[in-house]
Amino acid sequence: MLAIIGGTGLSELEGFEQLEKLALKTPYARSKVRFQRVGSGDKEFVFLARHGAGHKIPPHEINYRANIAALADLGVTEIVAINAVGAIHGDLLPGSVAVPDQLIDYSYSRDVSFYDGKLKAVHHIDFSNPYSETIRQRILQATVAVNSSSKTRCEVLAGGTYACTQGPRLETAAEIRRLAQDGCDMVGMTGMPEASLARELGIEYASLALSVNRAAGLSEEAITLEDIHKVLESGMDFVSAVITEIVRQS
Repeated sequence: MLAIIGGTGLSELEGFEQLEKLALKTPYARSKVRFQRVGSGDKEFVFLARHGAGHKIPPHEINYRANIAALADLGVTEIVAINAVGAIHGDLLPGSVAVPDQLIDYSYSRDVSFYDGKLKAVHHIDFSNPYSETIRQRILQATVAVNSSSKTRCEVLAGGTYACTQGPRLETAAEIRRLAQDGCDMVGMTGMPEASLARELGIEYASLALSVNRAAGLSEEAITLEDIHKVLESGMDFVSAVITEIVRQS
């Protein structure tokens, strides 16, 4: 079963048939999900709003373990995560998307593992390649299909390194210079520990990242929430079309 995790700008997935809502109890907390369907077909998937209804949960307070555990309990085997990011790579202009193939985790003080020695014995996963190549290729194929058949077109960066920072504030210009020196192409606040928790439970996971602004210090223009929300609003049309294509092909 496929799950879509929606981030900033995607707390409600519109254009799909709304099915059952569930509040699932896990050892970590409750997690709310919704079953949805593409059109009148039989292609169902699970949607989870990472920040909750109305975008009320900041990145550093999301209960990532509860979310991933709930999806695993439902039988989810594949996750496409939607992430809003600041662009570091020169080709990742606001409004374009990336499908990262690597990440660096700069977050801290988050519950990062199911294998914490409490509910589960300590275990070390191989995380050399944090994203599922199978899911990455499906996302990339979906972007090609949407770009070739729809008026909604978007530039796509077919790789790159995602930097996960703590948030909820945006980064300083000096921090972005450091991330660029580290080889990061985009910066967000929610990519970890989501990706590693999915790996721990054997769920294939990949990200579709929407660039919503040039990262701090890379543009002469100030970063404003108004501008970010404008890009989110326009970019989500493409993201929704890609999700539709992925679900139809699943």
